[in-house]
Amino acid sequence: MSANSASPAETEAEAGKPSGSGFRLPSIPFWIQIVAGLVLGVLLGWITRSYEISWLYTTLDQVGHIFVQLLKLAVAPLVFFAILVSITNLRKVNNAARLATRTLLWFMITSLIAVAIGLAIGLVTNPGSGTGLTPKDGAKPENAGSWLDFLTGIIPTDVITPFTELNVLQIVFMAAVAGIAALQLGEKAKPILTLSESILELLQKALWWVIRLAPIGTVGLIGYAIADYGWDLIGKYATFTADVYIGCALVLFGVYPLLLATVAKVSPLQFFKGAWPAIQLAFVSRSSVGTMPVTQKVTERLGVPKEYASFAVPFGATTKMDGCAAIYPALAAIFIAQIFDVQLGIGDYILIAFVSVIGSAATAGLTGATVMLTLTLSTLGLPLEGVGLLLAIDPILDMIRTATNVAGQALVPVIVAAREKILDHDAYNSASSSPVDEPEAHDAEPKGVPVAA
Repeated sequence: MSANSASPAETEAEAGKPSGSGFRLPSIPFWIQIVAGLVLGVLLGWITRSYEISWLYTTLDQVGHIFVQLLKLAVAPLVFFAILVSITNLRKVNNAARLATRTLLWFMITSLIAVAIGLAIGLVTNPGSGTGLTPKDGAKPENAGSWLDFLTGIIPTDVITPFTELNVLQIVFMAAVAGIAALQLGEKAKPILTLSESILELLQKALWWVIRLAPIGTVGLIGYAIADYGWDLIGKYATFTADVYIGCALVLFGVYPLLLATVAKVSPLQFFKGAWPAIQLAFVSRSSVGTMPVTQKVTERLGVPKEYASFAVPFGATTKMDGCAAIYPALAAIFIAQIFDVQLGIGDYILIAFVSVIGSAATAGLTGATVMLTLTLSTLGLPLEGVGLLLAIDPILDMIRTATNVAGQALVPVIVAAREKILDHDAYNSASSSPVDEPEAHDAEPKGVPVAA
């Protein structure tokens, strides 16, 4: 960022100053805009369903669809350049291999805890009992995941198809190969790295414009969900829906604060204060990748060195899924097994935990967790028709799942940085929840963060 560029904070400060032009409307905090979008969406959805207003139903559908499509538009190039740049940024950090290993280890530990909570809740509540659903209500999904597809699907057949078909796992593979190759080339790769960093900045800037539309997108997404599914559907899936929300809440507000207090030895309340903009955006956007620029920004604001955060957050946005890949498939497997009258044993529960810890990259940071669910069901030998039982309720569940995912993606870098003594505690303790609507703040170097040469 050039020296002549005004920072967003300065811009906001200038906007707040009295001027000779007269009265100015006060700016509305972003979180209030999001909450207003949620309330308005619920109200419009209820009106649409109650009075069968077809034009409003279509409008809500299109508004939500356009917002999600705008997020997805940036996904493929954003993932590629974010992973490439993040890997090459590790050359600026001491003990890069150690940091990467510790990050992956904590991803696995937290996923294992999350899946254990999901299994425990499912075994206690029996979410498939008393729903009135039968196997005839199910339907096979158009796309199913299997271990063979997962393993062979990592390597693309060409460099174009992964981008046109939005195969995030293959894009991550190509980006990782390109990043490692650039590290090996050293100075010869510098022009490519400079170009990649510029493209990444451009993509993040454009995505920030989309993020600013989140309140409007929220109206469409929530309104359409209420208008299309109604409260009756939620009532039929009441136990399962409650299980998913309770499980995610236990991880989000129980496990994570405990790890922060005992392992990282930092204030959990301060973490949520700093990370809240990313968590709330994840809730309404239902996309870890779409939220990634905000997640990286709040992670840096919490005192994690930029060089390490620029690796850990993109890596986590495509592989760290405590909500979608741990809690949800564990509960869904129990739910579907009960509907189809299949008895699960200890070995099956171990398999669920294994799939959740190892296969979470299959979710790829996009909205929904169907691929991960089909991967779990096929591993257990459960009918894939069970996926159809959950597709209708999926958007409502996906909000809390993605919020949990993103919180975990910010949590692990904080834990690792604290354990490795590279966390800037002053920055952590002074982090606020306000800069979510300051799109260029990520350009500024965080003050006081120790960065290795």
